[in-house]
Amino acid sequence: MKKKKLLDSYSLLAYLKKEDKYQRVKDLLSSSEDNPLIMNELNIGETYYILARERDSGYADYFIEVILPSLPIEILSNSFEQIIKASRIKAKYPISYADCFAVATALKEKAAIATGDPEFKKVEELVEIDWL
Repeated sequence: MKKKKLLDSYSLLAYLKKEDKYQRVKDLLSSSEDNPLIMNELNIGETYYILARERDSGYADYFIEVILPSLPIEILSNSFEQIIKASRIKAKYPISYADCFAVATALKEKAAIATGDPEFKKVEELVEIDWL
């Protein structure tokens, strides 16, 4: 059975910046037929602003216009219901609002979150974490 994996900004940034865990994310991207990859649009926005802040907006635009479309990642939008679900998670757990969208999306899609961000230790009771 195919198990979806949800990428958060941590995992995508590790891949883009060839940081620690780069190879693990590259392997996930290569095996996306066996484990489809998904990402919440809010976490893509988070990735964009981090790239713009750390490098420049030109590189962040290149990421959105060229790199992202070439990756085997299904981008998922948020309904009002999903926004409220993420907000409920934020009210209960001390994690970033963007990470709450990753958790809410993973729950909805029955996906494991592929990340190295230690903040997700706080929600391991809610969702499966595939630690990079």
